[in-house]
Amino acid sequence: MSSYNSLDLFGSGPHRTLIGRRANLITLDFFEGQAGGGSTPQGLQDWDIVIRGRLIATTEANLNALRAAILVQLQQPPVVATLVDTRGNSWTSMSLVSFGERGRRDRGRVYSVRYDAVFRRF
Repeated sequence: MSSYNSLDLFGSGPHRTLIGRRANLITLDFFEGQAGGGSTPQGLQDWDIVIRGRLIATTEANLNALRAAILVQLQQPPVVATLVDTRGNSWTSMSLVSFGERGRRDRGRVYSVRYDAVFRRF
């Protein structure tokens, strides 16, 4: 079971964890006022972990409640907590930085919507 801040926010439907790349932020020397070509490393970029999946509920009201539970974690200043994926991997000091629905909301026997939730370690 995955969780964020000890809450099962994504367990209503299938979801997977995508690990963002780790990289140095590189700037061109031209933009730093230096002469000539070349580039300079500025340090490591912030690390993103994305949870991509589908929220599933029996009613539209329940689907809205699932969405609201996730959005409560999207705050300023960001909530810093542990993110645990379905394989038991955990990342400490992660913050939910965005939540977006992908595509249309499906209605039928169940109500569902695809989503991306992006977590970042600052």
